Amino acid sequence: MTALLVAAAVCCAGPLGAIVVAGISQTAMTSGLAAVTGIPARMLTAIAHGAQAVHDTSPRCRGMRWQVLAGIATIESNNAAGHTINPGGDISPRILGPRLDGSGAGGNTTAIEDTDDGRWDGDRLFDRAVGPFQFLPATFATYGRDGNRDGRIDPHNADDAALAAATYLCGDGRDLTNEDQLRDAVYSYNHSTAYVTDVLGAIHRYDTTGTTGGGGAAATGDARTVVAAALAQQGVRYSWGGGNATGPAPGICCSPGQHQDGRQIVGFDCSGLTLYAYAQVGVSLPRLAQDQASVGRRIPASAGYGALRPGDLVFYGPNPHGNAGIHHVGIYLGNGQMINAPKPGTRVRIDPLTALPDYAGGARIL
Repeated sequence: MTALLVAAAVCCAGPLGAIVVAGISQTAMTSGLAAVTGIPARMLTAIAHGAQAVHDTSPRCRGMRWQVLAGIATIESNNAAGHTINPGGDISPRILGPRLDGSGAGGNTTAIEDTDDGRWDGDRLFDRAVGPFQFLPATFATYGRDGNRDGRIDPHNADDAALAAATYLCGDGRDLTNEDQLRDAVYSYNHSTAYVTDVLGAIHRYDTTGTTGGGGAAATGDARTVVAAALAQQGVRYSWGGGNATGPAPGICCSPGQHQDGRQIVGFDCSGLTLYAYAQVGVSLPRLAQDQASVGRRIPASAGYGALRPGDLVFYGPNPHGNAGIHHVGIYLGNGQMINAPKPGTRVRIDPLTALPDYAGGARIL
């Protein structure tokens, strides 16, 4: 990095895992946040996952969110725009910074001799910053993480690089909800006040445009964490009765018409996804969609989509005035979109609220 250059309610039935991203669909985020932010869909998937998975690598860290990583990647590589990212997260062509030979290219006047024998930067004389987060090879050797769990660690892999950047920024348990600590984290990435200003500007821009609701409000605090946790699961398979508070998990048998035996698939159903996302902020939801509708403050369908805020639960069922018969639940993202585990044979994805015809209102939990 330039860093360190210095159906029925049964739809969601089942018992209350590790995050699964290997093989995630590159098109999983072609709408919603990707469209709003302009960040390439597969890169945004990696960023959202890195922001959530860092809780495993840096359990003392607080406040890491996708906007922070997107802010860094925006300044470092324009979020890998113009490059191809395959479903496994590998980026081509590789993103390489200027040769750090002390010539002044890239603003660096101190030569940094080769530390990786050209493994990641193709240069056996001097180092170059590598990947979408522009790590120095020696720094990535310390902070690199296997973000997509494919058994290798590579700064040119979007998932690995995003988790490495999140780990680096978290430091020894920073609280990134504190603006001063966030500023310190960004400064540690690149010792330049101008760089800090640019990155914080990008972060705050994503804060206000990344998850805007019908009334223009952005997701904040715990709601932002809930949304990020759910978004990080895009591409995970639908599993009837699947998912719990710790992540994707096998489901139960069987969906109506015997279309799917959830026991054979590690993933989420609709209420398993919402249960998981809210568990990340310490909220324990009931297992069934119909029961989740009884939690928090109900938002009637008659109030329209404009009454929703990012992070609200959204429900579907035959009765717009009550909870009876609710068969589906999602999490509102803003801009008329929800994060959703739709049905057997699909994967967690972003859908418009109009994807189902029987909107039955929402619930504000936070």
